[in-house]
Formats: sequence, C-alpha cells, structure tokens
Amino acid sequence: MRLRLYPTLFGFMAMAVPAAFAQSPYESSEDFAKYAMKLRESALLKIEPQVFVPTSGRSVVSGRYPWKLKIVATVFWVGERAAGANPVPNYKSSWDPDWEANYGGFDNPDTSARRNYIPVAFTPRLNPFYFALPYNDVTHGTTKPEAYQVIPWFKETFDKPGHSVLQNRWIAIRNHAGKVCYAQWSDCGPFRTDHWQYVFGDETPKPNINQGAGLDVSPAVRDYLGFASKDEVDWKFVEARDVPSGPWARYGENNDFVINARKSSVRMVKQSDSDMPKVIIH
Repeated sequence: MRLRLYPTLFGFMAMAVPAAFAQSPYESSEDFAKYAMKLRESALLKIEPQVFVPTSGRSVVSGRYPWKLKIVATVFWVGERAAGANPVPNYKSSWDPDWEANYGGFDNPDTSARRNYIPVAFTPRLNPFYFALPYNDVTHGTTKPEAYQVIPWFKETFDKPGHSVLQNRWIAIRNHAGKVCYAQWSDCGPFRTDHWQYVFGDETPKPNINQGAGLDVSPAVRDYLGFASKDEVDWKFVEARDVPSGPWARYGENNDFVINARKSSVRMVKQSDSDMPKVIIH
C-alpha cells in the first residue's frame, strides 16, 4: 500500500491506496498543487455569500405593510455632534449606549471620505445602511404599554420586557425616481420617540424645524438613492426575508445577511468534517 495526498477544503489529507492505483494522473507535484488550489477556491465560493449589487433599485417591493408617501427625510450619522437642528449627539443611540464604538468609529458623511457606501477610514462593524423613526418601544428599561397593541410584529418577536422589537428591523426607502434602498432601524427620531400613530398608523409626521421630517437616514442610504437632506421619499416596513441582495447586505454584525451567511458557513464546515473519510494506513 502507498500513501496518497487528496485535496480537501482546508489542505491535504493522506489516504492509503493500493499500489496499482497509486499512479497520479498529474504529471508533476506542481500540477497537482494547482488542481488542489482550484478545488479549494471552488469550495470556498460555495460557502461565501455571493452578493449581487444591482445598478438600480427595485421599484416593486413585496410585503404586507403599506407605503408612507412623500415623507421628508434628513441625513444623520453615527458620531454626529449636537449642533443646530441636531440637538442630540449621535455617539449613542436609543438602544445602544456605545453606538459609535460598536459601529467602529465616526461615520463621516463627507462624500470625499467615503467609498462604496462606507467610510474609507474603517470597515463598519454594524450595517452602514441605517435609519431612525420617531418611536421607541422601550423607555426607562421597560416596554411601553401601547407597544403590545400597535407594533404589527410584536407578538411574533417579543422576548422580554425592556427588550426592543424594533431595533434592526428593515424598511424599504424609495426616491422620486422609483429607486429603492433597504436599511435597518438603528435609532429613534427625528426629534421624538413617541409618535406611534405615524410610524404604525395613518398620521403624518409632526411639525418640526426640519420641515416636518419623519425619517432620518444614513449617509449610505443618501449616497445610494442620490438625494439631498430634506428631500421627500416613500418608505415601508419589510420582512428580512423579503429584502433583496444589495450593498446593504455586505457589512454588520447586526445584519441578517451576514448573520445567515455565517450560520450557513458553520453548517457547511461541520457537514464537510462529518463527511471527510478516515485515514486508514495498512
């Protein structure tokens, strides 16, 4: 018997084979190494999520939730300092006291300091496609009484009192040209955290110093949709399963795409390990 090397996902494995079958189909060890690398790359491609980045957004958005039409949107960002029309600094969010640190740093809104929808200084550890709406379901560590009744997905997702069922939920945002972007709920505002009648009902946003703005969006959303602060947009809630692939699927430990890809990778590695043949040496 002779030992023969076989390529696997993580390297090579020695297996005993009869001498009659020990002749390699490759003319040299270099040819065999090239084949092994191709095999490994092919396996990794099956594990790593393939993100499709559309050149234009989808105008058709599925789901049971209605559109909120012609809502003034303003741009805000992680690490924004309090000034002028922004009375509250954004180094923390309504749900994360260490928002800026957990994000990875200051989400610089300057277009010259950004590339591919993220800051050039670092790779965000949270989804750079984020937004804020003027309602928080939690106050002083407890769940607000009306939250049980007004939040459509409350019963399906409620964990314990004081734990938000809004954080990281997805919405679709549509500009005047019909291009659609997707983002995750990461803070509450603008200006208020109690207007459930607008967020989940039929009311319009309350008057405020930002022309009655009813939605804050991140620089990534602004750049993808190509609009200026205080432009009007449409928005609606969407389930995570109805969010298509796009640049909003690339980054973030809170991102459903990233979380699901990691779970899939772990399952595939475990399956690969369980299917790996034993090394038998005679």
